[in-house]
Amino acid sequence: MTAAATHCPYCALQCAMTLRADASPSAEAGDGTPTKAGGARAGGPVTVEGRDFPTNRGGLCKKGWTSAELLTSPERLTRPLVRRPTGEFAEASWDEALDLIASALRDSRQRFGADSVGVFGGGGLTNEKAYQLGKFARVALGTSRIDYNGRFCMSSAAAAGNRAFGIDRGLPFPVEDLDDADTVLLIGSNVAETMPPFLGHLSGVRSRGGLIVVDPRRSATARLTEDGAGWHLQPTPGSDLVLLLGLTHLVLAEGLADLDYLVERTEGFDEVRRSVGAWWPERVQARTGVPVARLRETARRLASGRGVFVLTGRGVEQHVDGTDTATAAINLALVLGLPGRRGSGYGTLTGQGNGQGGREHGQKADQLPGYRKITDPAARAAVADVWGVDPGTLPGPGVPAVELLGELGQPGKVRCLLVHGSNPVVSAPDAGAVRANLAALDLLVVADFFLSETARLADVVLPVPQWAEEEGTMTSLEGRVLRRRKVRDAPGDVRSELWIWAELARRLDAPSEWPTEPAAVFAELARASAGGPADYSGLSHELLDTGIAAHWPFPAGSAGTPRLFLERFAHPDGRARLVPVTPTATESSPARGSALTLITGRYLEQYQSGTQTRRVAELDGAKPEARLQIHPATAARLGIADGAAVRVTSARGIARARADVTSGIRLDTVFLPFHYAGEQCANLLTEGAVDPISGMPEFKRTAVTVEAIGADQ
Repeated sequence: MTAAATHCPYCALQCAMTLRADASPSAEAGDGTPTKAGGARAGGPVTVEGRDFPTNRGGLCKKGWTSAELLTSPERLTRPLVRRPTGEFAEASWDEALDLIASALRDSRQRFGADSVGVFGGGGLTNEKAYQLGKFARVALGTSRIDYNGRFCMSSAAAAGNRAFGIDRGLPFPVEDLDDADTVLLIGSNVAETMPPFLGHLSGVRSRGGLIVVDPRRSATARLTEDGAGWHLQPTPGSDLVLLLGLTHLVLAEGLADLDYLVERTEGFDEVRRSVGAWWPERVQARTGVPVARLRETARRLASGRGVFVLTGRGVEQHVDGTDTATAAINLALVLGLPGRRGSGYGTLTGQGNGQGGREHGQKADQLPGYRKITDPAARAAVADVWGVDPGTLPGPGVPAVELLGELGQPGKVRCLLVHGSNPVVSAPDAGAVRANLAALDLLVVADFFLSETARLADVVLPVPQWAEEEGTMTSLEGRVLRRRKVRDAPGDVRSELWIWAELARRLDAPSEWPTEPAAVFAELARASAGGPADYSGLSHELLDTGIAAHWPFPAGSAGTPRLFLERFAHPDGRARLVPVTPTATESSPARGSALTLITGRYLEQYQSGTQTRRVAELDGAKPEARLQIHPATAARLGIADGAAVRVTSARGIARARADVTSGIRLDTVFLPFHYAGEQCANLLTEGAVDPISGMPEFKRTAVTVEAIGADQ
């Protein structure tokens, strides 16, 4: 047996695990060819063991324990597929597939310009791949049209963090700091289902009665507050901004603010104090449904001054006012004097496996490696020097994901698209329009390890390795850079994206060097990030292999930064910014009349668009279909029985599901998971409206009607 100490392929907690595989040198790969000497055979089983690590302490969730089953899935892609004139896929050689792609890209750039080619990345790619994809787009393709699915996940929190602190790192402290907390305000996150091992870090605060969960549903996480462990605030969907303004108002009105901290470490307090003056408790109760007594109790508990944390998640951020809502949470934390103090703080819980690293090194529309702005002349010059190109040849900023997907196939816009590590047909808002736009492209190329719903629409599908078949690095939700290690060879003719981009760059006569070994790519990433906010210049695969705790920024010669802001914030003057925010009416206002408000979210057993987890028998057996959570009184009014088929309709489309009648949701609200495809796709209903600052779509507040589907339908 051969073993590899690595990390789970799913969420940003990046739980540690050990993988074991058959290492017989004489073993044959799945296609009958010998593997490399001493390497695990491609077709052999891999077993998963929990590994002790600060984030998960040896534990894994259902997804982690079953993750290796995907390595031997019969649905695995092992050779390139090219769509023939008949409309059917046929296997092709790599030369045929890459020659076809390169020819189409070259033709499109010559006829319609560089921005006729788009790139859509993913928050699950390794740091090496995220970096190389950004470089490939800008150097080999010359396009500004690159963004990624992290725009649907962390963009509002990132925008709020950058303007408040001058830097965006999900947790600016190690997750173990939560162990000793007396109070944790967890708003917009259902960690009991999205990252179960995280709950180990909340056991202490629950024992002290200080876990406060904000959620329109009585989720699995909200239920952890029962029996004296804390309390659950259940506001109307989309009213989190008002709730946070009301809590800040109470902290100030009752003299609970840390005024010395505000004077010494922040700017903008007077403006924020004036802006929250209008949000007295009775008004907040009327807008949110949260009782005044609970508001006061929450404000006083947060101001107790003993190990207090404010943590946000997608529930407050996936709105057209998501940046302002995250900013309101930061303002509350700053007024309480929490950020930059040991044992207290503010943080946001990154979702995707490399959601943190994936947004640092060039996948975002306006970004260069090291989390630097592509509009910054100094940053352009520094990165261009590493790449060996003229900075003037680098394109300017592109457009965020929803706008990019809206340009697909449109006259004078993007005509060719390369998709890596994403399934936008399921995950993007207004999915019906996205599907139509993808179908209008001249060329769609998808790199994946399964034939996802997006890959099924492609002209060329490229098979790539899974996590246990590659080397690389990931960055966890706490900004810790981790080593991903290979335990077995990939099956068939699977090739790494690093190799694919190098081959395409060669065919396109692109300048610069295109290394294919992950360690060499990481070394280049480290040089390119030097001096940026997310500085990895002191790191290497060799150093990470020693097992050090490597929290960025980690400039050369340093020991890393496990806790940000202890002495200063990242703005030039070292001070944090309080930014006044105000609720505004939008087209995504709460539903009125007979309509209900739809919110979307996750199941414990499924992940993202379900491309992986819907192919694991145990996980899919537990949650094989989408269930619409609906309150018993609402269901009775609509004549809907538990388990009945229902039709959910919005201004954009129709989805179908089965009813899950439960008292764990508000009467005016329904919930659908977003993991399913076809007629169960929740994003057939959501809209493409976005936050004007972050580009985050409105996923959590969609007006819908619900009706039972008759037996004849």
